Amino acid sequence: MAFDVAYVRGLIPSLGDGWIHLDPQAGMQIPDSVATAVTTSFRSLSAAPGGVYPSARASAEVVDGARRAIADLVGGDAAGVVLGPSRYALLSGLAEALAPHAWLRGDVVVTRQDDEPNIVPWLRAADRYGGRVRWAEVDVETGGLPAWQFGDLVTPETEVVAVTLASSTTGAITDISEIAPLVREAGALLVVDATNAAPYLSLDIHDLGADVLVVSAERWGGPRMAAMAFREPHLIERLRLMAMDPAARGPARLEPEPHQGAMLAGLVASVEHLAGLDESGIGKRRRRLVTSMDGVYEYLQRLTYYLVTTLSQLNHVNLVGTEDNRIPLASFTVESVGADKVVRRLADNGVCALADLPNRALARMGAPDFGGAVTVGLAPYSTPYEVDHLVRTLGSLA
Repeated sequence: MAFDVAYVRGLIPSLGDGWIHLDPQAGMQIPDSVATAVTTSFRSLSAAPGGVYPSARASAEVVDGARRAIADLVGGDAAGVVLGPSRYALLSGLAEALAPHAWLRGDVVVTRQDDEPNIVPWLRAADRYGGRVRWAEVDVETGGLPAWQFGDLVTPETEVVAVTLASSTTGAITDISEIAPLVREAGALLVVDATNAAPYLSLDIHDLGADVLVVSAERWGGPRMAAMAFREPHLIERLRLMAMDPAARGPARLEPEPHQGAMLAGLVASVEHLAGLDESGIGKRRRRLVTSMDGVYEYLQRLTYYLVTTLSQLNHVNLVGTEDNRIPLASFTVESVGADKVVRRLADNGVCALADLPNRALARMGAPDFGGAVTVGLAPYSTPYEVDHLVRTLGSLA
């Protein structure tokens, strides 16, 4: 059964606002099921987990449910899922939880392809303890992150390798399968930020070989919450305690404070939404997620090819990066027109796009020299008509 974009659009009331939403990096549009779950839970989940009374037990159940939902999303174990308010908060906690002597004797590898939440925590930890930082560079022509360079960057002294699964600007997908064996041989920790890829790809933490996989729910239409999944849950017990509760066990050891139950209910609903994007999906949630994400990927691959092809045909538009293996995102510059002016013109014509995202790869590729880059992205609710409207509007800037 073909992916039904009309069905998907019917699940998201905000798409009736008349705007074309090509800004998924700022958060995808929220499905009605997620909004309903949050508002309903705000009325009933008022207590923190830990008590024996009904509302406390209900809050504890929604925490467990959120861990299971993320485990199904990434193909992992719920016992290894740490929940938090953001990628930055989770990764900062992880960097702090590592033993200080790791930084004193070792180094960390970060990449210019990553978003700041998977760079800054490691830079700060290395600076705090005197660790060394080594940088993986982007290919300025393709916008990809060559895996071969990690053969030189990862050494026996390496403690952490932090890398993104997909770029938030060029969409280029990183070949984690080539990097993981190098990190494993060095005995280092491989931390993969899958936030940009999660709305489009079927994830499997074991196939990727990541030790830690991070995702953020707002990127697929959930609340602004994040999760950090450990491939081997027992690794959590080796880390320093971050929780205020000294008796905390399992993933709760890395969660400083109790969660807001309503947000977790929305997180669960958002994963269920992903699992239901393809009506042909049957069986348990993990199986339905794989079916749905495969359907989303196939549909958006065709639409991405159309987007990239039509943009490249505009003489005054220059695509940043040429990588074919990508999620449905693209950045471009417009000759003699600054990025801020371009997004204002797009907004005047009902198109939501983003200008000058804080991304080290764009700076490395020279986008600021051309007035900055505009970034657009597709979602499971995007249509060919919306791509056509974008291209026509850009064409009028010539």
